[in-house]
Amino acid sequence: MINIVNTLLEAMKRNKTLLWMLIILITLIWGYAWVLMKEALNYMGPFTFSAFRFSIGAITLLLVVWLLKTGFPPRKYIKHIVIVGLLQTTAVFLLVMYGLLFVDAGKSSVILYSMPLFSSLLAIKFLGEKINAAKFAGLFMGLFGLVTILGWDIFAGQPWEAIFGQQLIIIAAIAWAISNVYYRLKVQDLPKLQVSAFQMTFGAIGIIVAALVMEWNEPVILNAESIYDILFTGVLASALCFTAWFFIISLIDMVSATISTLLVPMFGLVFSSLILDENLTIGVIAGSALIISGIVVAQIKKRDNSSIRKQTIS
Repeated sequence: MINIVNTLLEAMKRNKTLLWMLIILITLIWGYAWVLMKEALNYMGPFTFSAFRFSIGAITLLLVVWLLKTGFPPRKYIKHIVIVGLLQTTAVFLLVMYGLLFVDAGKSSVILYSMPLFSSLLAIKFLGEKINAAKFAGLFMGLFGLVTILGWDIFAGQPWEAIFGQQLIIIAAIAWAISNVYYRLKVQDLPKLQVSAFQMTFGAIGIIVAALVMEWNEPVILNAESIYDILFTGVLASALCFTAWFFIISLIDMVSATISTLLVPMFGLVFSSLILDENLTIGVIAGSALIISGIVVAQIKKRDNSSIRKQTIS
């Protein structure tokens, strides 16, 4: 199994099409997961749902780690994995799930995916990455697309609850950005599955503590729909996708990787419109077009420059 994973990684390094197929797959799953996260609030509190979700995700990954005999990470890495878990799992999803009580699923996904801006700035500062004109243009187009999707109502008078929820999700975006860079700095050399399993385990413990403190004795309804929400977001959107995300940010630069996640709010808005009857406006369509255009600009320009260099050498 490990050999298969290594073979796939080598194939994705050589063939960007395979890498982008993986990116599109996880962004589709994450986009759909926003709908399930919103629906789950009908059956239980936000922290309780997150505790179920990430406990299932962590158990799934730990089982795979055990079957593959990957083992525990070296002791010197434990504190760094704990920090990644507290940032990426505990902080991000406690803030997001609580924010979802006040903000639509589609709009919440748009706000969270301001993360590429923060990740890019941190990557330039702490990872020494360069942001060329093409990547800057792609990032700007994508973020402008997010603003277009949000519309002017984010700047106009809103209920304080909506503003509060949006602020929580922005803080979640910053926490995710910090975790991306911290991962690259401290634990990138460890097996990706191992990091994903143990960071999610530590993150889930933090969420369980918060759920016990904040939502003790609150009602929990377990039926076919709520169990589906938990299993899909736990096994696929958490265990599978976050492991794949660690692979992606190890294979390509942080700016390109995080720009690609701007597809998530686009998919989230489409699924929210189809399933939750949230409005799919002209602004959403125009903003989605800008996001796709920004991703294409950031990638195609880079390949063109590579081709020019190759032609010059030959």
